[in-house]
Amino acid sequence: MTPKADKRKYLQPETVAMLNSMALRARLVVEGYIIGQHRSPYHGFSVEFAEHRSYGPGDEIRHIDWKLYGKTDRLYVKRYEEETNLRAHLILDTSRSMLYTSGKVSKLNYANSLVASLSYLMINQQDAAGIVKFSDKIDSFIPPKSKPSHLNAILTLLDDEKAGNDTKIEPVLHEMADRIKKRGLVILVSDLFDDPNQIMNGLKHFRHQKQEVIVFHILDRKELEFDFNTRTKFLDMETGEEITTEPWHIRSSYTDLVSGLQDYYRKECRRNLIDYVPIFTDQNLDLGLTDYLNKRKKLG
Repeated sequence: MTPKADKRKYLQPETVAMLNSMALRARLVVEGYIIGQHRSPYHGFSVEFAEHRSYGPGDEIRHIDWKLYGKTDRLYVKRYEEETNLRAHLILDTSRSMLYTSGKVSKLNYANSLVASLSYLMINQQDAAGIVKFSDKIDSFIPPKSKPSHLNAILTLLDDEKAGNDTKIEPVLHEMADRIKKRGLVILVSDLFDDPNQIMNGLKHFRHQKQEVIVFHILDRKELEFDFNTRTKFLDMETGEEITTEPWHIRSSYTDLVSGLQDYYRKECRRNLIDYVPIFTDQNLDLGLTDYLNKRKKLG
């Protein structure tokens, strides 16, 4: 196996899930993604002058404003601020339904790896990334910043892959739409197992606030195809309700319902200029990175 092919294996969710460190996951996923590109996804960044302040111990001599020294006979340094081209809030659903898996990778595990990789990519291209973890309410919130040390805080939070409570998406979206004051990008990562009309109301709130929005709809493939072949016990992971049935009795009506739900999200998101991206947990993680970078390119 060539070194390039070896790196690309870290785009496979089952391979990534075996890594305990979220920082390692994020780095290897992004490196594997970059190897598959013909050029780096990182764009350049610029800095702008912010203000002068008195020179002090530890300041770099190269930042001294010698012209101002000539006028004032005092040492001042120029302070610069990075022009952050994008401020992104990644809103991660950690409700109990996200724990479902028909294989080795749960929806929550996949979503964590995706959010970690997106955060790593954003901050390494000098964009500001922040994260919200929620179930029935906001459990954790780290506001967006672009410093490398900030990435460590995000990845440490994502290392905790415990699920929360039941799903209540709409109130969380409304709360965050009110809290986010600057325009930027909002990314929702969820299985969207809640009232679809209410979810769309929350997403429309972001659009009303002039936010750009991407929805990554995370599903296990069995949740769409329902290819169970023997008498099966089904458990609601949030309510604990159980039902035992022959899958063929309900397969047709179930698949119609789920397909209809996807069609609803697809049409409503398109109508409201929201990017809707369905992703299965057996798909490579570069799918989400590609959709983000396509959106990033449009935003300039």
